[in-house]
Amino acid sequence: MTQDIYPVLLCGGAGTRLWPLSRKSYPKQFARITDEESLFQASARRLSGAGFAAPYVITGSDFRFIVTEQLAAVEMAPAAILIEPCARNTAPAICAAALALDARAPGALMLVAPSDHVIPDAARFRSAVQAAAPAAQAGNLVTFGIRPDRPETGYGWLEMSEAPDAEFSPIPQSLRAFVEKPDHPTAASLLADGRHLWNAGIFLFSTTAILDAFAAHAPDMLARVKTAYAEAEADLGFTRLAVGPWEKLADISIDYAVMEHAQNLSVVPYGGVWSDLGGWEAVWRDGGPDAEGLVTHGPATAIDCRNTLLRAEADSQQLVGIGLEDIIAIAMPDAVLVAHKDRAQDVKLAVQQLKARGVAQAETSPRDFRPWGWFESLVVGGRFQVKRIVVNPGAALSLQSHHHRAEHWIVVEGTAKVTIDDTVQLLTENQSVFIPLGAVHRMENPGKVPMVLIEVQTGSYLGEDDIIRYEDVYARGQGAKG
Repeated sequence: MTQDIYPVLLCGGAGTRLWPLSRKSYPKQFARITDEESLFQASARRLSGAGFAAPYVITGSDFRFIVTEQLAAVEMAPAAILIEPCARNTAPAICAAALALDARAPGALMLVAPSDHVIPDAARFRSAVQAAAPAAQAGNLVTFGIRPDRPETGYGWLEMSEAPDAEFSPIPQSLRAFVEKPDHPTAASLLADGRHLWNAGIFLFSTTAILDAFAAHAPDMLARVKTAYAEAEADLGFTRLAVGPWEKLADISIDYAVMEHAQNLSVVPYGGVWSDLGGWEAVWRDGGPDAEGLVTHGPATAIDCRNTLLRAEADSQQLVGIGLEDIIAIAMPDAVLVAHKDRAQDVKLAVQQLKARGVAQAETSPRDFRPWGWFESLVVGGRFQVKRIVVNPGAALSLQSHHHRAEHWIVVEGTAKVTIDDTVQLLTENQSVFIPLGAVHRMENPGKVPMVLIEVQTGSYLGEDDIIRYEDVYARGQGAKG
């Protein structure tokens, strides 16, 4: 009987090179960049079906409810969601996932994949994974190499023992070496050589093989991750790894920690289309430029533009480019990026500068996601704020009160169940209610469709931390938002 493969989706990155669309509060893996589904949802779908078990996901605490909501939206249930107390790169994350999977299915095959890659031909990729399974079952650590089509300096490369065949058949072979991100002349030489592939950071191995590799090459890390997993706490269906031992872990990739030291390495060539969307230049390239090299998205108009990406994210915007060449222009409701295409990788430098100046847009998106749904500020004034709030079916905000503000709620769509002190009432579309300062209140959606309302706040302080929480189905503490 064929052994099921367990996908492990790495879902903790910040994706600052796609700012302002991708930000710390809502990174690129959850955004709809190339399709109607997010990159995370597309990754989960791609690694599902016959021969694949339910996925393991490892992510940060801020994203745990986004993960569950997005999986539910594509009708998928995870086998487990591990919560990292803080980001420590791929080696600790993979080690923790291997321990969790090995506890449930000793020796199982685990397919480790970032959740923000674009691989349009899902069937071809699944076939490559299945072709790699015998090598992984035999105890090899298998990595997947992508057919290169340009002298790329932004990726690491893999040196194969021999060049793949003309069809780029997914036949496992010995991996000779990892190659660091090269300069352009070196990359051109690697491309011409024919035995070098891009390193996609996708791996297939058994839990036994990878845990043995950690024991041999990163024993201190393995010991700390074991402690973090042994001391983990169950939290609303999540496994929250222990903070103390996790904080002491090195911030290091799986390549540096284990792979570059191991001898039992195999590589499987993949000849299909692949992108890690590592920057806006990649989004332009993968967007299918027309004959003039132009890519537009959303309400964007280009006049006499060449080799340019114009992308507007809000229907209320109109982004217009005139006479542009080799330009990337990204318009969000609260931030705009304009850059030369050759400088696309420097977007992270802009994020660093904005963060150093305390600019909220550096890390925070206009739409703020919560376990129960999301909200966005529409208007902010001196002593007032207007928000749009969307509450998912069956979801509820915490029972709470505020020291400094009163609120007025107007239901726009759906039905709201509203508690104010000892009074509980149902509000439907076009009905409203006033919540006085200091009143204990809660908002719930008892219906089957999302509930949308407009909230008008008035008071001397309108910060999200002005909250006293009395009861919360999501087990959040005092001061937590929403």
